[in-house]
Amino acid sequence: MATTYAALLRGINVGGGRRVPMAELRTLMEGLGHEAVRTHLQSGQAVFTSPHGDEESLAAGLAEAIERHFGFAVDVIVRDHAYLRGVADACPFPAAELAPRQLHVTYFSAAVDADRFAQIDGAAHLPEEFRLGDRALYLYAPDGLGRSGLAEQLARPRITRGVIATTRNWNTVVKLVELTRA
Repeated sequence: MATTYAALLRGINVGGGRRVPMAELRTLMEGLGHEAVRTHLQSGQAVFTSPHGDEESLAAGLAEAIERHFGFAVDVIVRDHAYLRGVADACPFPAAELAPRQLHVTYFSAAVDADRFAQIDGAAHLPEEFRLGDRALYLYAPDGLGRSGLAEQLARPRITRGVIATTRNWNTVVKLVELTRA
């Protein structure tokens, strides 16, 4: 039985560097034995089915293939539909009432605990807020991610050390749930 997954590629096709054409990515993934490969936008989302492997081995295999083919390393997180749906459903902010640019999810490659974020003074960034979820962090940034001081704090290396972290806006979060539905 095949499972439908989303692959989240970190830091590609932004700022002119680390270019990964989506057609080439789809071909590469099909060469790995994945089926029904589709990409969403140019910023690093691919949806596919696979009858074998777990999320970590699928991510590692894709990251290795990308580095071999394109000549640079790309961090990859792979998650199945149930996980993506659970993250969307567990959003602690009123997503339906907010503009999608105001709400973001950072997906982590592994669980993170609150101690990692203890040095961040949340009150200093209000009305911006963040909450932790299952290998995810929800960020409410009313003026958008690009103007968020809290987002800058959350992306510092001491916060993300030892895990892959990649952020998606709420539109993409919802779209990935839809695209991975079997």
